[in-house]
Amino acid sequence: MKKILIFIMCAILMSGGSTAMSKENLKQPFKMGDPNPYGKFFTGNTYLYRLSEKDETWNAPIANVTFEPSARTNWHKHSGGQILLVTAGEGRYQEKDGSVQVLKPGDVVRIAPDVIHWHGAAPQSWFSHISIETNAADNTTEWLEPVTDAEYLHKENK
Repeated sequence: MKKILIFIMCAILMSGGSTAMSKENLKQPFKMGDPNPYGKFFTGNTYLYRLSEKDETWNAPIANVTFEPSARTNWHKHSGGQILLVTAGEGRYQEKDGSVQVLKPGDVVRIAPDVIHWHGAAPQSWFSHISIETNAADNTTEWLEPVTDAEYLHKENK
């Protein structure tokens, strides 16, 4: 075990200390999809692959969303809430007036109805999550203003 840890530390140091996740190293269980048709509500490039449509039979909108490094949603809220299942890379999540949370594969984010928030990739990493719209029959998304670079990078506006 010690040898493995030493090897990993050496590999990180030899790479300049970077732990960035590249597109080629992003191991996710679902397809990346096509350019996100909701791109006007995002900063940076994102991709969407629908896993389940909102329809009369299942009424369960579920999608795989993939973000390039630094890509993120605008501030927004869902009238019925949302659940995010992190599948790959490293991401960020923040509720209005809250602190930024680092997201890693296996994390689950439960977003209550009408909570203003944003989510997206870390600055140096691709990121992917499954988005589940909860209470789907009446769930609508209200898109708000873009997340500023200062907000994204956790800097005080001065």
